Amino acid sequence: MPLRELNDPALIGVGMTSQRTRDRLVGRLKEAGIVDERVLETLRQEPRHLFLDEALSHRAYEDSSLPIGHGQTLSQPWMVARMTELVLAEAPERVLEIGTGSGYQTLILSRLVPRVFSLERIAALKERAAERLRRLSAYNVTLRLADGGHGWRDAESFDVILLTACASELPSALLGQLAEGGVLIAPLEDDSGQQWLTRVHRQGQHFEYKRLEPVHFVPLLQGVIR
Repeated sequence: MPLRELNDPALIGVGMTSQRTRDRLVGRLKEAGIVDERVLETLRQEPRHLFLDEALSHRAYEDSSLPIGHGQTLSQPWMVARMTELVLAEAPERVLEIGTGSGYQTLILSRLVPRVFSLERIAALKERAAERLRRLSAYNVTLRLADGGHGWRDAESFDVILLTACASELPSALLGQLAEGGVLIAPLEDDSGQQWLTRVHRQGQHFEYKRLEPVHFVPLLQGVIR
């Protein structure tokens, strides 16, 4: 984890939140089945309240999703932890995140993965996330404003691709950007409208799908909002 300057305003914000509150959240995550200590310690240390508007910052360490504007949400800590555990299980070097949102999931990944690439379709969210990540010295993250369904154009393949919005069908561009043996993790909607957190494993031109658990995410939308 990169060192930060002692007068960094992000650190001042961290100090405003009691360690006991963080510890309680981590305890709840453990009780709910999160076992990777690397993930738990990262969620304990990183300032989730900085990824919310000030009016909601007092709720940052609840295990609940919260609005961030533009019809988007900051996922509940359990879901961030669960998805991060699934990413780390692949020991990836390069991860592509579809849907930067507030930038909080991006930050957690950046502390645990060598390189993180993240796409956001809403310019205001992308710029806000970029500023937060800069303040927190997440220098191994590259952000881009783009339609996530097209993946990261002109990039090499990725060991893991993580979707933070729900699709009824995975875009072929994303499947094509998975490295051989790579894994895509995404909430996918079935014919009845139920969403499932799903692990997709690439073996050559074959993709093996495995449903993990029911979830609820905002939909994966097309286009860019500048």
